[in-house]
Amino acid sequence: MGALAGAVALTPGPRILGQAETALEARSPNQRHNAKLACQAIDGHTVPPGEVFSFNKTVGSWSRDKGFRRAPVSFNGTLIDAWGGGVCQTSTTLYSAALFAGMEVVERHAHHFCPTYSSPGRDAAVAYPNIDLRMRNPYDFPLVVRAKIEGNRLKISIVGAGRGEKVTIVAKVIDSQTPQTFNHGAGDSPWVRAPGKPGFEVETYRITRQGRVRISRDIYPVMHRVVQWSSNEDQASVSSGSEP
Repeated sequence: MGALAGAVALTPGPRILGQAETALEARSPNQRHNAKLACQAIDGHTVPPGEVFSFNKTVGSWSRDKGFRRAPVSFNGTLIDAWGGGVCQTSTTLYSAALFAGMEVVERHAHHFCPTYSSPGRDAAVAYPNIDLRMRNPYDFPLVVRAKIEGNRLKISIVGAGRGEKVTIVAKVIDSQTPQTFNHGAGDSPWVRAPGKPGFEVETYRITRQGRVRISRDIYPVMHRVVQWSSNEDQASVSSGSEP
């Protein structure tokens, strides 16, 4: 896992102190929709000097009356449809941008399995109201969050009018596991019960002029790919509500 350097301003003025982006190509329409609503909620939010940004307080509940839709989310490693599925991509992208900007991590949670849109150790899971992403502004000037979606990219920047410094994020992979594929049943119609994801144990470090600091150690278990095979008759039986 290589090092990634953030774009950082070295002179005073309204400059980007940190930025990050993630891909939306593999996301469902509802996941994209929810990620966009979360972007709109945090875009333009100002974090005063010394204050803490809370993702959940800024975005609020992911309810239907606020325009959020049901979309796949991970619940104990199983994908289910729930309100706000896709919001975690926005919090994850914000987390990376905030790391590059030099913000202090107050609260951050990794996903159970590493999401496909993030490098290991760089994700930030959220679940309203009790699993939050919180970052403190360590500077003597305000920081402003800029978030948008352009095509298939979700882009977030942290902007400030003060002096920044070069920040490098390094991920050290201690262990990794490759998923296996398991087939169950018989027939010619496959149903993917689990898509399969590699497992990782990773330490993430932030390097500045002050030195190298470990910001997290995360363990993502491997998710093996599970394919359930059935016949067309079996599928018809299930869809009609008949017992096997």
